[in-house]
Amino acid sequence: MMQIAVIGGGLAGLTSAIAMAGQGLSVTLIEKKSYPLHKVCGEYVSNEVLPYLRAIGADPAPLNPAPISRFQLTSPKGVVLESPLDLGGFGVSRYTLDHYLYQVAVAKGVQVRQQTAVQDIQFAADHFTLKLSDGDTLQAEVVLGAYGKRSTLDRQLSRSFFSKRSPYIGVKYHLRLDMPTDLIALHNFQDGYAGISAIEGGRYCFCYLTTRENLRRYGTIPAMEKAILHQNPHLRRIFQEAEFLYEQPEVINEISFATKTCVENHMLMCGDAAGMITPLCGNGMAMAIHAGKLAAEQVVHYFENGRNRQALERGYTLAWEKQFAQRLRLGRAVQRLFGSPLLSEVAVGTLRYMPAAVRLIMRQTHGQPF
Repeated sequence: MMQIAVIGGGLAGLTSAIAMAGQGLSVTLIEKKSYPLHKVCGEYVSNEVLPYLRAIGADPAPLNPAPISRFQLTSPKGVVLESPLDLGGFGVSRYTLDHYLYQVAVAKGVQVRQQTAVQDIQFAADHFTLKLSDGDTLQAEVVLGAYGKRSTLDRQLSRSFFSKRSPYIGVKYHLRLDMPTDLIALHNFQDGYAGISAIEGGRYCFCYLTTRENLRRYGTIPAMEKAILHQNPHLRRIFQEAEFLYEQPEVINEISFATKTCVENHMLMCGDAAGMITPLCGNGMAMAIHAGKLAAEQVVHYFENGRNRQALERGYTLAWEKQFAQRLRLGRAVQRLFGSPLLSEVAVGTLRYMPAAVRLIMRQTHGQPF
C-alpha cells in the first residue's frame, strides 16, 4: 500500500505532491489528461505564492512570467476604475506553469500517472481503495482530492453542490494585443465579466465568465460575444484589434461558487475541489497553491506524529477555514455587485471615488506572502 495518492494534477495537486515528496514521502499523482494542456483560467497569480514556490524548488522565474502591478475595472458602459496592486502578481499560462510543476514533481520523485482517471474510491479499514480507468486498483493511506471544479467523484461522494445546476460557463482565449503588460483589467458586461492580462511570450490571457442563458439566447459563442460583450467599448476594442491565437476557445461548463467542504469521506480536498473564489477577485491560482501547502503540511505532520487520522482531518479543516472561508464569502458578496448592468454601473461609479475601499477589498480577498 502506498502512502499518498493525489487525485488531480492542477496547481494544488502538483504543489502538494512536490512538497510531500520533498519531505521524503511516497506520492503518486493521478491526472486524467496529459501535460502540457490548456485550462480555462485567468492565469494571473498573486505574488503571495513566490516564497513558497521558491522554498519547494519551483520558482516560476525561468518561465519568464509577466510582472503585473496595476488593476483596472470597467462597467458595461466603459466607466473606468484603476488602482495599484499593493502586492502585485504575475501572469503565466497554465499550459506552461502546470507542465513546469509536473517536471519538478517528477524530479522530486513523485510517481505521475497521466491519462488515467479515478473512477471509484472507497474508504474502509483505515485505508483507501482507488479504481482507475486503466483497470488498475491502488491502495493508499492518505488521499488528497485536487481534481478541480467538478468531477464524477463529486457525484459518487454525494456532494451537495453537484446536484444543483450552475448557470455559469467560462471561455478562454490567448491573443496578442497592444496593451500595457503590467495591467490586469476586468471588464463587466450583462451577466458576466472578462479579464485580460499578460502572460509569458508577449501574449495575453483573455478569459470571461457568463451564463448558459446568454449562450442559449444567441446560439453560438461568436454571436453572443458580438451581441453582449461588444457593448462594453473596452471589450469591443479587444475583439476588433486583437490577434486571436486559438481557432476555437477553451470552454468549461457548470462553474459553481457554492460552498463546499474541505474534507470528504476522509479525503483532504484542496484547490477548486474545496471551493472557488469568484474570478472577479482574481486570486484562484494563488489559493490553490496555498491550499496545496496546507494539505502537505498536515500530511507530513500526520506521518511524523503517530498517524492520527482524526487529528489530520481536524487540523486541515481548521487551517483551511482560517485561511480561506472569509475570502470565499467576501468573493461571493463582491460578485453580487456585478453582473446586472445597473448594479455594475453603480458599483464601478461609486468605487472609483473610494480608492481606500477598493484596496481594502483586494487585501481581504488576497492573502499575505507565505
